[in-house]
Amino acid sequence: MNRTPVYATAGTGIAVPRQRPAPVPVVRDLRDRAGRSPHALLFGPEDLVVVTGLPGSGKSTLMRRAVSGPRIDSQDMRDRFAARLPRALPYALYRPLVRLAHYAGLRRALRTGEGLVVHDCGTQRWVRAWLTRAARRRGGTLHLLLLDVAPGTAREGQRTRGQGVSRYAFRRHRRTTARLLDTVERGELPAGCGSAVLLDRTAADTLRRIAFNG
Repeated sequence: MNRTPVYATAGTGIAVPRQRPAPVPVVRDLRDRAGRSPHALLFGPEDLVVVTGLPGSGKSTLMRRAVSGPRIDSQDMRDRFAARLPRALPYALYRPLVRLAHYAGLRRALRTGEGLVVHDCGTQRWVRAWLTRAARRRGGTLHLLLLDVAPGTAREGQRTRGQGVSRYAFRRHRRTTARLLDTVERGELPAGCGSAVLLDRTAADTLRRIAFNG
C-alpha cells in the first residue's frame, strides 16, 4: 500500500492531488491514528468524491458536518419524501421514486462541472462507472472515501436514525463493502479511481472539512 504522504498541512488537513491520465493508485489509511487524523481533506476543483460504506456507518452524518459545498446524498432525498408522505407508508413502496429523484439530482449536479461529494453504499457498480466517466469528461479525478465500520456499529447507527435496511440488503452491502475494503487495503483501486482514503469512526469524527481547491 502506498502510504507516502503527498501533501500535509501541519496535521490539520491533507490535500489529495489531482491525478493525471495514468495515475498511480494512492491510498491514505487514516484508521487507528488515535486522534492524529487530519481535520480536512482537500481535492481538485473538478474532482468527484464518493463516500461509501455500510448503511449506518455515518456517511450522511459526515457529509452534513464536513461538506459545505455541493453534495448529493440519497438520504436527503429519502427524508424529503418521508416528510411529505404518511408515516405508516412503508419505504419500500416509494423507494423507486426516491432513487429516480436522487439520480436526476445527481445528473443535474454533474452538469455544473463543479467539485461534488456523492453518497454511495457501493452496491451499484454502474453508478461508480457513471461518476468515473463524468470525472474524466470534466478533467478531474474520482476519489473514494471509505468508512470502515464494524457491522454491529453500523446496525446500531441504523437503529439510532430509525431507518434500517432488511437483513438481505444488509448482507449484500456487507459483501460488497468487504470486497471493496479488501481491494483498497491491497493498494489497489476500482477502475477509474485515482485515490482512496480509509476512515474508521474516530477518523470520521475528527474530520471537519471536505472541500475543493480552486
